[in-house]
Amino acid sequence: MSSEKFEPLVESLERFVENTRQLGIIVSDFPQQGQLTLNQKLHGLVMGLQELDKCKNCLQDAQVPLELIYQYVDQGRNPQLYTKNCMKRAVDKNEHIKGKIEAFKKFKGALIHELGLVFPEEIQKYKNIKLRDSNT
Repeated sequence: MSSEKFEPLVESLERFVENTRQLGIIVSDFPQQGQLTLNQKLHGLVMGLQELDKCKNCLQDAQVPLELIYQYVDQGRNPQLYTKNCMKRAVDKNEHIKGKIEAFKKFKGALIHELGLVFPEEIQKYKNIKLRDSNT
């Protein structure tokens, strides 16, 4: 998925978070003459929610793994840890598969060697065929 597709959403979320932060500051130390500022910030908050609602179309085809939601977001953990853990699992699986490939290569070599002791003519024909096929 293209990250450009999510840029409007990210920008809207950043503006919304900033407006919410500013609104919190205004409300925490609210002077009587600050009603106009509070109304403007509340209006900005409503507009930000409307803007976010407009961005929902860019998320229609986004697929989020349920594991990410249940085990990370719902538990208040950093969602980037999910990506980190996925990459770690992929690297571990890759290492495991590379080990299997290497074991099969060694097994193939040992099998050909042992078969060469028992069936030398057939193994020589096999090697000739392999050599001929690799040259074409």
